[in-house]
Amino acid sequence: MPIKSYLAHAIQGKKEELMNALIDLNQCEVVPAENQDVLALVTDTPNEKEEEILKEKIEALNSLKLLSLVSGFNTPQN
Repeated sequence: MPIKSYLAHAIQGKKEELMNALIDLNQCEVVPAENQDVLALVTDTPNEKEEEILKEKIEALNSLKLLSLVSGFNTPQN
């Protein structure tokens, strides 16, 4: 189960739009910064393939300026 955290930088003035688009993806938890166009994003997917698909969806969002991976780990399922 990959869990990764990112900083998602919104295009200026598009922070709310980006936040709503990320929330709609269902595998994301979003925490907005109060003073910047930045969102803390945590993703939780069942496997690496699903994580890659989700990342591609995130990177395709028009309101996204930059996506930076902060950390990630994979918990093996028993």
